[in-house]
Amino acid sequence: MSQPQRHAPSSPTVAASIVIGMLVMIVIPAALTLHSVSSPGTLNVGADPSPHGYTWSLLLFVVPIVAITLWFLPSEGLEIPERAFWRTMGMLVPLGWLLDIIFAQWFFCFPNSKATLGIPAPAFGSPVPIEEYFFYFTGFMAVLLLYIWLSEYWLAAYSVADYPAEARSLRRLLQFHPTSLILAVVLIGSAWVYKKQFAPVADREGFPGYFALLVAGALIPAMIFYPIARRIINWRALSLTVFFMLLVSELWEATLALPYGWWGFQHRQMVGLFVGAWSNLPIEEVFVWIAVSYATIIVFEVVKIWQASGRRAKTAFLGHS
Repeated sequence: MSQPQRHAPSSPTVAASIVIGMLVMIVIPAALTLHSVSSPGTLNVGADPSPHGYTWSLLLFVVPIVAITLWFLPSEGLEIPERAFWRTMGMLVPLGWLLDIIFAQWFFCFPNSKATLGIPAPAFGSPVPIEEYFFYFTGFMAVLLLYIWLSEYWLAAYSVADYPAEARSLRRLLQFHPTSLILAVVLIGSAWVYKKQFAPVADREGFPGYFALLVAGALIPAMIFYPIARRIINWRALSLTVFFMLLVSELWEATLALPYGWWGFQHRQMVGLFVGAWSNLPIEEVFVWIAVSYATIIVFEVVKIWQASGRRAKTAFLGHS
């Protein structure tokens, strides 16, 4: 019997393109189908429709975190690369918190206080529910742990086999990626044009600040690290991580958070494109965890290869002076 032929691994550019293609295969038919809903239904709820619902919903992140750390990884004898993991968490989680501390006053609202524990957390303008801080902490942790488990076990055949050798071959980690900058400018510019020219008249005031912040958060790491990161990212693990987070986030947003008032959005800072069939969900929320997953994994892989290089941060990131 002849043996099945093994195909050569895809180049990083091809792998990244396939991930984008997989997203497009879902986004286009989903967008057309949702757009066909010309008269969206409304949900009539009582005064307290989901007691502590937001609090309980954090299990959507907590359960995968516990399962991966206490079952999936130990069962295969795998260990989390702790220093890279916690350094990535230490850089990104505070940025997620800053989204609430600084920008919640312009971007978000929390109309159903009974869906939370009722414990206020500090933020400019007015407090936010304490659940918001756990939301970002557990969200970043879920992304990282899922990606680690997939790249180290489930899809390990597609990971870089020899990190130290790869790290030693790199002159410096900081390498400008103009395509990411151009993409960021085009996306933010397009959002601004849509808001001012094509959004419903009531939503044309203001600036699409939330969208601009998401684009910057996703693409700034790519602007300075993508030429290196694309060589070491396990793109198959990234794709499955993105699809998991997309599934969880849309379950959260479309069926729970907006209909039951766990949180809402201030239209002045949105693009002005809303999904009527999903309780007028802003288009930004469809992409938020795609952006978070992409940026998180780029940062993690760069930190991981820096540590594998055994060089000081200045030398590793900037190269020899």
